[in-house]
Amino acid sequence: MTIALVTDSTAYLPVGARERFMIHEVPVHVIIDGQTFHEGLDISTTHVTEALRAGQTVTTSRPSVNQFVELYERLASDGATGIVSTHLSSELSGTYESALLASNKMDVPVRVIDSRQVGMAMGFPIMRAAERASDDLDAMEAMVREQCVVSSLTFYVDTLEFLQRGGRISSLQSRIGSALNVKPILQMQDGRIESTDKVRTSSKGIAQLVSIATKKTTAKKATIPSDIAVHHVQAHDRADELAYQLRSAIGIDDIPITECGPVIGAHVGPGAVAVVVSPRP
Repeated sequence: MTIALVTDSTAYLPVGARERFMIHEVPVHVIIDGQTFHEGLDISTTHVTEALRAGQTVTTSRPSVNQFVELYERLASDGATGIVSTHLSSELSGTYESALLASNKMDVPVRVIDSRQVGMAMGFPIMRAAERASDDLDAMEAMVREQCVVSSLTFYVDTLEFLQRGGRISSLQSRIGSALNVKPILQMQDGRIESTDKVRTSSKGIAQLVSIATKKTTAKKATIPSDIAVHHVQAHDRADELAYQLRSAIGIDDIPITECGPVIGAHVGPGAVAVVVSPRP
């Protein structure tokens, strides 16, 4: 039995990971003033941030059911006898629903997973499943689900403006944050974006992310073996500094840094940085 692994473009996998682990992606859509683009194919994060700064209307949209059907059918024709399809939180996008509807049209079994995550908080679980390649569809599905539950994503944003524009937080929260010059620390909680803390400066934001990640990788003074990744939106220097501090604090050298694509960029805006912690199975 050959199990194929599918995700969407918001996994933000490190360079070369898709090819190495044979992970297939479906692009999520970005819409700028009514024109539709496909993340990872015909639009960049720079394009989106320039549109945001220019006051253009930027929204995101799920892939179509047919996009998933076409990919699933191609994988089946290439020999896949089962598919595990893992996608960003259904609280943030209808991508999971599109994949689920497509799975019902297939003869080959497709297990669709709502990761309740985004970025490498779902990317690491998929990569770990690929490393432990199995012919057992149930086992592969269970591994991805279990790893998504224990993974975490915490992020810092310069402003709440873009999250408010996208309807991810209330306008009241945004106004309070702007009025007080507060820079929030946010995290994924059961698929939703929740505020965990507030800081005044980006340096304090980075320090807080390092502190949170350190606590998640230690228990009773013992290190918990974990994979760690850093994401950013047009904040290369800030991401480098965050990764440097994480390496020093936790003692993990291999920390991939990947830029979030236009979909997440549209919601958090430029300057955002995030840390993902994924305990190893």
